[in-house]
Parts: sequence; C-alpha cells; structure tokens
Amino acid sequence: MNTEIKKQEEYDPFEHRIVEKPSSDLRATANIIKASLGSGLLAGPLAFSNSGWGLGLVGTLLIGIICGHCVHILVKTSRGCCKIERKPLLGYAETCKSAFQNGPKCVRPYATAASIFAEFALVCTYVGVCCIYTVLISDSIKQLVDRYVPGVNLSVEYYCLITLVPLCLLSQVKYLKWLAIFSLLANLFLILTYFICLYYIFGSDINLSDKRVVGDPSRIPAFISTVIFAMEGIGVVMPVENAMKKPQHFLGCPSVLVVAMSAIVFFYSTLGVFGYLRYGSVLRGSITLNLPIDDVPAICAKVFIALSIFFTYPLQFYVVFDIVKKYTDGYIKDQYRTVTEFSARTAGVCFCVGIGVALPLLEQIINIVGACFYSILGLIIPGVVETVFRWENLGKFKWVLWKNILIVLFGLGSLISGCTVTIMDIITILHQQTD
Repeated sequence: MNTEIKKQEEYDPFEHRIVEKPSSDLRATANIIKASLGSGLLAGPLAFSNSGWGLGLVGTLLIGIICGHCVHILVKTSRGCCKIERKPLLGYAETCKSAFQNGPKCVRPYATAASIFAEFALVCTYVGVCCIYTVLISDSIKQLVDRYVPGVNLSVEYYCLITLVPLCLLSQVKYLKWLAIFSLLANLFLILTYFICLYYIFGSDINLSDKRVVGDPSRIPAFISTVIFAMEGIGVVMPVENAMKKPQHFLGCPSVLVVAMSAIVFFYSTLGVFGYLRYGSVLRGSITLNLPIDDVPAICAKVFIALSIFFTYPLQFYVVFDIVKKYTDGYIKDQYRTVTEFSARTAGVCFCVGIGVALPLLEQIINIVGACFYSILGLIIPGVVETVFRWENLGKFKWVLWKNILIVLFGLGSLISGCTVTIMDIITILHQQTD
C-alpha cells in the first residue's frame, strides 16, 4: 500500500501533459471569467429584485464562495485521480468515473453510470446556455431594429434564425487557445457594457425608500437560480485547466481561479445591487433591455452585449462538441473528418437555435438552467465526487463529509425550489399569451 502511495506521489501529471495549443494564465483567466459572466451578469439586477438588495449582497458573496470552492475540489480531485490513473489529464466526466473506480468498493460498480450522468448534465447545461445566448442576442438586435428600422416588424424567433449563419461559422473554431482571443474581446465588450449600465444607473437619483432589503421569500429560489447561473462555468473549467501552459497556477492564492471568481463576484454584486436600486421592479431579463433606446451610449451597450455574447458562444459550444467528438472520433475515417466535424458543429448550433426559437423566454430559461442543470453540475456532482474520492481520508471529525453534505443539500434545494418557481412562471406566461 505504501509503495502504491509513493508511486502516486512520484507521478506528476503536469510533466506528462502534452497540449497542442497551450494557453497562458491570462488567457485561462479570461476564459473562466467569460464562461461565467455574460447574460448572467446582466440578469443580476433582476435577481436582486427577487431577493432584495441586502439579502442579494450577502447571498451573492456566499454563493460565489460555494461555487468557487466546488471548482477547487473538482480540479483537486481530478489531479488526484490523474496520479492514481497515471494519466496526464482527465476531463469532467472522466474525473467522476475515476473517483468512483478508486472509491469505496460499494460504489465502484457505478463508475460508468457516474460518467454518463456527468456528461448528460454537461450537454444539457451547455445546450441550455447556448439557447439563452441565442435569445439574448436576438432580443438586443430586435430592440435596435424596431427603433431604427420601423418598417421591419419581426418577432424574436425570426432574429434567432437570422443569427444562425454567423453562429455556425464562429462555432467552427477548434482550439481553446484561439477561443481565448474571442473571450478577451467578449470580456472587453462586457466591461464596456458594464460601465455604460453604471453610467445610466448613476445618471439620476437612486431612491432607497421603495426598495426592499429582503424580498418576497417565494422569489428567493429564482434569485438563487439566477446567481448560480451567473457564477457557474464549471463545465469549461476542466478543458481550460487541461489546456494551460502552467496548470499548477490554476489553484492556490493568488491563482487563476481566485482572480477569476473575485472578478465575477465583484462585477455581479455591484451591477446587481445598483441596477435594482435604480430600476426596481420593472427590470427585465437583461438590464440592457431597460436602457433608453434613443441615447448613443445605450445603443452602444446593446450592440456591445450582443457582440460579447456572440463571441462567447463558441466557448460554451466547445463543451458540448467536445463530448460528442469523444464518442464519434473512432468511427470517422481521416479523409471525412473535416467535413464530418463541420457538419456536426453546424447541426449542433441549429439544434440550440431551434430550442431558442421554440421557447424564447429569456428570464425563465436562465432560471431553469441555473436551478436544474448548474445545481447538478456545479454543486451536487463536485460534492459527491470529492466525498467518494476521499472516503478513506475525510479529515478530523469527517469534516469533508459534513461539508459536502451541506453543499449537496444546498444544490438539491436550489434545484427543486428553483425549478418549481420557474415552471409556475412559464405556465403563467403561456396562459396569459393564450388569453
């Protein structure tokens, strides 16, 4: 046993890791920030209107800490599994499988099931994210066209179809190193949008008297769902960490993870609280949709956010296609690989856009993805996987077990309550549309 442990300690996955297009620390940080922030950031004020500004600030900080910790334990578990398996790197689902295979004997038969479940959660999550991005881009374009081209009166669904071609072309990018360039551009546009929103927020008096410190308890699940959606980018974490030139810089303090999560919490909480204090209960799924349509800065904000989400799309789509590619690569001949990959990427984008056309309810899709899929992917699975992997070493008083039980219970609570509230909202909206 001691010899086996010694061999595990001697094996350094980083020394054996060969990456075709390695990413720098800066690019990795940009990818993590961009994978989390986007439509989630702009939905922050709406989330605060559900929670109240006081509870919103405290809740955002706590959820940020929990999400960051879950990323940390997932990456740390993955590295431990790499040493045991003597492999240079493992993906999200591979980490789940390895943790179960090397866990207690009673869970080892479920290793394959754990891997399949993780990949199913990944695909569902990032298909949902791609749908949200399609609707957000289309909403922004529709606002501008309705105002400045009054002769054109198209529904959001048609604008979703119009974005199909450029999204298909952008999604053909293969490497994370190249996607990091788009992430840097997307982050730049997002930051510009952030400051333009603050310009309008502080451009007139902010009235605290009619704003709640703590919101309606029945709407708190919607707040949690939206914040989890905004904070989580865990499906991109393993591809980003695996593609880093210096992956040892991903964890620690300071590190890529700490810098990225600190920036995410800061941007989200500031825009969320001040956006709510300025616009109150009239907030929409994205705060840019509340900005005046006639002012040049507001027009720029709507254009910038559409560009930001557009450049982020291939990063989110990368997760989905990476899973599909893993299962299909062995069946494709080399001479057909390029054509097949192009066709598959195009079909995947068409599928995501099709869902956006079928259900263009931005706020509700954000909540359902955050409540259901991100709760499973970002909270429940990391807590379970670390517990299984560290079953023989749970720490003093088994604190790792109790800590992860709380994380899993929080994830389950968010899943059940968030989905219930969101489904009721969707039913209400569809009923109103039919009346």
